[in-house]
Amino acid sequence: MVTRRDFLGGTAIVALSIVTNWQSAHAAVQDAPVHGGTLTWGVESEPSTLNPHLNGQAKAKLILRNTYESLLARTPDGGYVPWLAKDYAISEDGRTYTFTLRDDVTFSNGEALDAEAVALNILKLKEPLYSGSISAGHVARISSVKAVERHKLVITLDRVYAPFLDGITWIDILAPKSFASSQLKSGGAEVAGTGPFILDKYIKGQEISFVRNPAYKWAPATAAHQGPAYLDKVVYRFLSESAVRSGALTSGQVDVIEGIPGNDAELFKNNPDFTYQSAINTGTPYTLYFNSTSGQTADVRVRKALQAAIDVDRTIKSVYRGERQRAWGVLTPADTDFYDKSIEGSYGFDPKLANKLLDEAGWTSRDADGIRTKDGKRLTIDIMQSQATLRDQRDILLQAVQAQARQNAGIELTLQYVDSGTYANRDKDGQYGILPNSTTLQQNGLTIYFHYLPRNKGGSINYSRTEAPEVAAWLDEAASTLDAKKRFEIYAKLQRFVLVEQAYGLPLYVPDDEVAASNRVKGVGFRPFRRLPENAYDIWLQG
Repeated sequence: MVTRRDFLGGTAIVALSIVTNWQSAHAAVQDAPVHGGTLTWGVESEPSTLNPHLNGQAKAKLILRNTYESLLARTPDGGYVPWLAKDYAISEDGRTYTFTLRDDVTFSNGEALDAEAVALNILKLKEPLYSGSISAGHVARISSVKAVERHKLVITLDRVYAPFLDGITWIDILAPKSFASSQLKSGGAEVAGTGPFILDKYIKGQEISFVRNPAYKWAPATAAHQGPAYLDKVVYRFLSESAVRSGALTSGQVDVIEGIPGNDAELFKNNPDFTYQSAINTGTPYTLYFNSTSGQTADVRVRKALQAAIDVDRTIKSVYRGERQRAWGVLTPADTDFYDKSIEGSYGFDPKLANKLLDEAGWTSRDADGIRTKDGKRLTIDIMQSQATLRDQRDILLQAVQAQARQNAGIELTLQYVDSGTYANRDKDGQYGILPNSTTLQQNGLTIYFHYLPRNKGGSINYSRTEAPEVAAWLDEAASTLDAKKRFEIYAKLQRFVLVEQAYGLPLYVPDDEVAASNRVKGVGFRPFRRLPENAYDIWLQG
C-alpha cells in the first residue's frame, strides 16, 4: 500500500503548513471566545430535503453541514486531512482505497461510527431506488466495499478513477438506523449525523434550528478549535428576498446573512458595524445549457447564434453592479488545477455573426413582433429555471438575457419557473430548450463528468444532453490517469469542443458566496477549500 504522505509526496507537508497558517489567521479574530448564546442567520434558500445524500442544493450545504460530516476534510490548497477517517492509503495501482476510521465518534442517535456504518452509506448510494442518478456517479466505479476490521474500510474500484478521492470526501455519513426511518427521504431528527449540532426544530417555510452537540470532539484540523461548538443554538431563517435579508441584518433581527446582491454589498462594505466577505465557488459557472437533442437548439447554428447574441459582459455588470465575474469556461477559475484560461475571449458577443448564422439556418423571415420565423413558425426557445435554484438575482439576469436575444437576433426566449417535481420530470424527458444551472463541487474537474458524460453513464446533470463520442472518450481517458498535467490537457480539449465548436452552452457568471454579519459575530467565514459559507461550529458572539 502507498500511504497518503508517500502518495502525495511533499504536498502533505505543504498542506499542513497551509492549514497551520490558515488556523493562525482564523484564530487572530477569535481572541477569548465566548461560550453560549444563539446565532440567527438569514439564508436565501430552504433545503429541498434535509437528507444530505439527496439534497443537490449548494446553498443547503451551509445548513446541513452542521449535522453531517465526511471521511476527510480539504485544506485551502485542495489537499486532505483527517476527519471521520484518521488515515487513508491508496494502492500502487490506484484502485484500492483503505480508510482507518476514528474509534471515538458517535452519531447523535447514540450509534457508534464504524466501518460497517460507512460501508452501508456507500452501498445505499449505489442503489438507484434510494439515490436516483447519484448511483451512476462516482460510486458506480466501486466494485466492492468491505469492513475488514471494526474501524478499517477497504474500497476497491473497477478501474482507476482519478477524481475518486474528491468524490468520496463529498459523501456525508448517516447513522445506520437512518436508513430504516420513515424520515429518510425528507430528512429529520431520525436521520442522524456526527456533526457539532443536532437538529432541534424545523418549521417549513420559516426556519430551522440546531442545538449544540455536547459530545462533539472530532473536528478536522482545518477547524479553528476542537471540542463542542461555542454556540448553544443556531437558527436559520428562510428569507428568499435579498432586500428582506439585508433589512433584517441592518435592523438587528438576524446576526448574519448570506446571498448579498450587488445592490446591497455597499451597505456592509467598509461599514464598522458589520463585516463583509465574499469568495468565488469551485465547480461550474451559472450557465445556459442548450438542449442539443431536440427543438430549435438541436441545430448547432442556433446554439452558436445564441452565444453571439448575448452581451454577457454588459449584462453581468448591469445586473450585479460589478460584484460578479463574467464566466467563460466549463469550470470556474477557483478550480486552479484545471481551469483553462485560454478559453477567455475565444467566443462571445457578435450580433452580425448571430444573424448570419440564423439566416443560414433558414430563420430568414420576421413576424410583426420582430421574431424570426421559418415555415410560419416563430423561433421560440423556452428557458426552464428551477425555483429551488432561483437565487442571486437570477430572475433579473434571465430577463436581461431574454431582452438581448430578442433585440440582437430576433430570438424569443420564454422564461418558465418550475417547481422541483416539474423540473425533475422535464429534465428527465428532455422537455426544455435551455436549462440554466451552476454546481459547487470539489476541484479536480469532478463536476465535468456529471455535466458531460451520457446521462445513463454518470452524467446526472448533463443538461446539454450531449452523447458526443469524443466527449465520453476524453472523460474516460482523463479518469484513467493520475497525471494531472495530462488531465488538464484533456479537459482543455473538451472545453473548447463543448463551448467553441459545439456551443452546448453559454456560461454567464462565476457564482460566489457572500456573508455579512454584525461586528459582534466572530469566526464566521468560508470553508478553506470549497469556499462555501462554513457552518456555525467556530462562530461565537461577543458581548
